[in-house]
Amino acid sequence: MLNTLWMERARCQEIPPNTFFPSDGLGVEVAKAICAECAVSGNCLEYALSQRIDHGVWGGCSERQRRRIRRERRRSAVAA
Repeated sequence: MLNTLWMERARCQEIPPNTFFPSDGLGVEVAKAICAECAVSGNCLEYALSQRIDHGVWGGCSERQRRRIRRERRRSAVAA
């Protein structure tokens, strides 16, 4: 079972959800700035990666950044 208790401490709980699903680059930067001040952003990022969430800003990373992290992790796993 996946541990999601960290979600209760997430800063995004206080902010409208659409903030984290922006339609432009400026919106992405706003969401990332909020995540930068969140105590559980690392948990959030790992959750998004493990659940393969493709949309929105999670753990301070955009969709493109998460795809890059997954790709790098796959390459590292193959090289190991």
